Amino acid sequence: MCKYIKPIKTKTKFVVLMHTHEFKKIKNGTGHFTYLSLENSELYIDVSFAKHKAVNDLLDDKKNNCYVLYPGDESLLLNSSSLPRHDKQNVIFLIDSTWHNAKKLLRDSPNIQALPKVSFEHAKNSEFKIKEQPMELCLSTIESTHCVLELLNLHGDEELSSNELGGFLEPFRKMVEYQVKCTTLENRSPRFRA
Repeated sequence: MCKYIKPIKTKTKFVVLMHTHEFKKIKNGTGHFTYLSLENSELYIDVSFAKHKAVNDLLDDKKNNCYVLYPGDESLLLNSSSLPRHDKQNVIFLIDSTWHNAKKLLRDSPNIQALPKVSFEHAKNSEFKIKEQPMELCLSTIESTHCVLELLNLHGDEELSSNELGGFLEPFRKMVEYQVKCTTLENRSPRFRA
């Protein structure tokens, strides 16, 4: 899938916090694709980021405005509000995990839990055809990041071209296409054919 990844430059820094179970389970998951598709990004793997040096360095840096992408009543809705503009870099932490583990990761990482939350509303269904989402309208990490990028672009917080935004999901779509192809009867191993 790497040949479909075309990294884009963003003003916003994105930090993917991948739960260890996600890392062990899938080596080419959408968290990896998100990280590889954004030049201004970092990826860290753990079950708790409370004492994670690189994460805490970002949080403690006075040049950063840090947020976590997570739904909630108090979250800043990016559909109607832009991020506050200062002479600081906006940093958005993305939790890459199942919803169950994401809640635990947030609980066990009070430094991340204390951050202002940002979220968005949408009417898209996930294109992740072979993975069942826990609820309607739940999106993968790369799909959620794409929504955030579209909204940041709309508010003028980013200056991404339609080609950059249009190609952002390409590695994900190619992965899903490949996975669907592998599940068709003629591509299964003979011992699993009916």
